[in-house]
Amino acid sequence: MKIIIVENELYLAQSISAKLQESGYEVEIYSSIKEAMKSEGDVYLLSTTLPAQSPSPLISRFKDKIIILMVSYINNDTVSIPLQMGAKDYIVKPFMIEELQRKIEHYREYQETKQQNRLFMEYTQNLLRDIIIDIPIEKISTPTVILTNYSRLVDKVVFAYAELHARPLSFIPLTDKDWREKISKTIPNSLLYISELQVLKKVDREQLFEMIKDCDFILSTTSDLDTPFDQIELRTESKLYDQNEILTIDDYVKFIVNSFQYKFPDTELSKKLGISRKSLWEKRKKYGIFKKK
Repeated sequence: MKIIIVENELYLAQSISAKLQESGYEVEIYSSIKEAMKSEGDVYLLSTTLPAQSPSPLISRFKDKIIILMVSYINNDTVSIPLQMGAKDYIVKPFMIEELQRKIEHYREYQETKQQNRLFMEYTQNLLRDIIIDIPIEKISTPTVILTNYSRLVDKVVFAYAELHARPLSFIPLTDKDWREKISKTIPNSLLYISELQVLKKVDREQLFEMIKDCDFILSTTSDLDTPFDQIELRTESKLYDQNEILTIDDYVKFIVNSFQYKFPDTELSKKLGISRKSLWEKRKKYGIFKKK
């Protein structure tokens, strides 16, 4: 991590730099905003009392970085306005170097977590992109149990619901032996997404129902089981091919026909399936899949 110190008090800047370098940081010192504008760093320690210099240009340029203000006193010009422009935090001179390092590490971890969350969200959206749900998300009310023949349908519903209502989400797969502990440690007011109810024995299901009776949740199952909660059903006849799921021959053929019937002529599609054109026609009729012209 590279830290840029923008401070005209050379002794102070060198003192901060030496202590940060001892902790393993790479440090550069600049005595003016103009010089620092050409720098490339991860963290900017910015004095807001540089003579005849406004910190605004530097904050505007590097607002996506970690900017920590070093101030001698607190007012609108030294703290409030720079924070509104994009600076992350401030520290009042004189300060303990340990306090400064704590702030640096806090915001570094925050940025890494934010980046990871963005990556996971993009990956999840791409993973669920081709899954179509027929139920309007805004009409779903929780807590609820969703019976489905394809778990990815519920994944899509849950992520869309959480995004629509800006809810923090806690995922608890019941295949995890520590599911009880995870439920007890969930974030207050978060939406619980509890999957795979069908794997639990009856006594464990009853224990689960007792644990979540006062929680807000979406509980998924691929088996029609009795629960004390409201239940909705989501099914699809065109399940996506998933390497973690074994489809029946009928499900696989339906998936291939639904997914590729407009990409290949029937002659080629039947050949890829290893069946005759007549057999393909019979299967379309059996499954109720009709090709639009």
